[in-house]
Amino acid sequence: NPHAKLISIMSLLLGTTITISSNHWMMAWTGLEINTLAILPLISKPHHPRAIEAAVKYFLVQAAASALVLFSSMSNAWVTGQWDITQLSHPMSCLLLTVAIAMKLGLVPFHFWYPEVLQGSSLTTALLLSTVMKFPPITILFLTSHSLNPTLLTSLAIASTTL
Repeated sequence: NPHAKLISIMSLLLGTTITISSNHWMMAWTGLEINTLAILPLISKPHHPRAIEAAVKYFLVQAAASALVLFSSMSNAWVTGQWDITQLSHPMSCLLLTVAIAMKLGLVPFHFWYPEVLQGSSLTTALLLSTVMKFPPITILFLTSHSLNPTLLTSLAIASTTL
């Protein structure tokens, strides 16, 4: 159905725009969730067991990572009283956010789901997963990079590049 496909694509753009333009943790989380829910019909569109398996794997990993983002932001707000993305200062919140972003991006050692989801998706959906779906987590990573552990980020980058 072309209308359903249009709604999914518009939802993807809306979720990406909300996350990229937000300063509040709840709005960023909302945008991430809109993105996750918008891509699921596109992944599972070919009614094939491999596509359904890819959609379920994608949903479970993204839901776990979103829960970590939400927990990280709530624990930071508990300690600092700030819901601003750029005011991430609690060390445990920084570590949890780094793990959540690494899961969302499919970085090593949280990468095992990514090739399997791409194999179960169509070429167009795999292209969307590899490009558009990476913008919101990378934006959150850039907004919080001054607070995150540079050694851990460098280790993740080197390990992902090496693999």
